Amino acid sequence: MDSFEPFAPDALATAIAHLDPTAVFGPGTERGNEVMARVAARLALPFAANCIAVSPGDPVTVTRLRWGGSLLEEALLHSPRPLITVAPHAVSPDDGPAPAPISVDSPDYRAFVVQVSERVKPSNGGVSLAEAKVIVSGGRGVGSKEGFAIIEELAGLLGAAVGCSRAVTSAGWRPHSDQVGQTGTKVSPDVYIACGISGATQHMAGVKGAKRILAINSDPQAPLMMNADYTVTGDLKEIVPAISAEIRKRR
Repeated sequence: MDSFEPFAPDALATAIAHLDPTAVFGPGTERGNEVMARVAARLALPFAANCIAVSPGDPVTVTRLRWGGSLLEEALLHSPRPLITVAPHAVSPDDGPAPAPISVDSPDYRAFVVQVSERVKPSNGGVSLAEAKVIVSGGRGVGSKEGFAIIEELAGLLGAAVGCSRAVTSAGWRPHSDQVGQTGTKVSPDVYIACGISGATQHMAGVKGAKRILAINSDPQAPLMMNADYTVTGDLKEIVPAISAEIRKRR
């Protein structure tokens, strides 16, 4: 999706449509879905988003993630040219051969009317949530905007990104760019440390790609505690600083 810089969804959609493809697969990211929706509009064809499996045939059978990943939908895509985006983390980037580059003609100036004019860097020290290997995330249990100081401290020691739940952004404690979940950023770190996050369906959909989850919560029956690889039951305001102190001690 970086063929045109700055990002111009109409230009990308126009270029793809002019290729006269037999099928188009794209990433199920915000940009990928935006571009593919525009391709579908130009070609007057249906579009299947967030698919995790595709079976060829006439019609094509697709399996899609619905309701924040809590439901799998199997559907038939009646289209002479299937337009499909693949759900994040459904397929390893190492699977299969690398696609061959394709040359496209640049669309006329009208396709560049809508484009990205500026990018605002995240507030989490420059570590992108989508690319971070370690994420320390806080939820309503952190208690306040000031309570995130201990989360930021631990993240700094680990070279990690700081994340949060939707309840936190709704309360105005952290910006939306820090939100992990179905309506935030879907992440795939090596380690996801969740502090005071109950684990609503929308949040669980955002962390399904994590290799290991460590949950810290006072409620051992919280959904995220029940689905984590490792859990610590107790007051995060005592546990998180203790972890940070132990890390300092070992350095």
